[in-house]
Amino acid sequence: MDKEIKKEIGGDERKRKIDSLESLGPYIVEQDNAKNFVYVSDIPQLCKDEPCMLGVDEAGRGPVLGPMVYGIAFCPLSKKDVLKTLGFADSKQLTEEKRDNIFDEMNRKDFAVESLGWAVEAISPNVISMNMLKRTKHSLNEVSMDSAIGLIHAAIEAGVNVAEVYVDTVGPPEKYQAKLKVIFPKFKITVAKKADSTYPIVSAASIAAKVTRDHALKVWKFRERPNEGENTFGSGYPGDPTTKNFLSEIDLVFGFPRLVRFSWSTAGNALEKKAYDVEFEEEIDAKASQKATYGSEKLSKYFSASKNENRKRNEYFRDRCLEHVVDL
Repeated sequence: MDKEIKKEIGGDERKRKIDSLESLGPYIVEQDNAKNFVYVSDIPQLCKDEPCMLGVDEAGRGPVLGPMVYGIAFCPLSKKDVLKTLGFADSKQLTEEKRDNIFDEMNRKDFAVESLGWAVEAISPNVISMNMLKRTKHSLNEVSMDSAIGLIHAAIEAGVNVAEVYVDTVGPPEKYQAKLKVIFPKFKITVAKKADSTYPIVSAASIAAKVTRDHALKVWKFRERPNEGENTFGSGYPGDPTTKNFLSEIDLVFGFPRLVRFSWSTAGNALEKKAYDVEFEEEIDAKASQKATYGSEKLSKYFSASKNENRKRNEYFRDRCLEHVVDL
């Protein structure tokens, strides 16, 4: 399991509790937005005592800006009516105001707090990009699955009596479901397309994820631009005019701040078109570049002065007519 998720289970690392919509923003501000962060709510006693359903969904998979947030929600099978009372539906089909109100109620209303719990992992945009661009690539689907599996493990280790798991799919649902069944053989597992529209517990997870992402963008602090004001970058979706304008104001030397997923083609194309080209020159001594026979060189070679005093100097120094000074 991800070490950040492990740390959060016990609550020892928690700086602040999220018990309302109002407390969400201050909690996020305390986090390092260059890294992933995890929050696990208090676990209702009912969720430990009775068999529970658990839903999984994400928010922010497609945007070029900001984190992708995975969320889970869980409640006893006997408390399905609580989900209906709170009015859970696919977060993408609800207005921002409605999502915020539901999130606030699920953290403040006694009947909700006593039977419903949730957790989120915010996956930093630069972590997403590094995974997708490193030598051994880790695709967005793999990042998504890792997060979902980690959050399910977190719920189990926190004491939730999980019996059924419902997941909004990433890729082919049959393949994803089979993978989860191997990892969690004791659970009834359902992976489906648009599960957030079909299963209220997935809708609850969707709202936790979406509201967290929205507020992560609202309170985003730029390391690169400490004097930057409120959100000047929009929703993060490539079609958003405000986001387009933000991406057009690229720094010609340093490119984009960490907010941008630089592995996205939208960002990559902008860098190719507008940013300065950078060349990294590496001139290698011809003799050093020749393939040496293993075991043929003496150890003393590495402790003696070089005999190749006239080797070609770096182009940077030649172009500027700079000479090496031996005697002052």
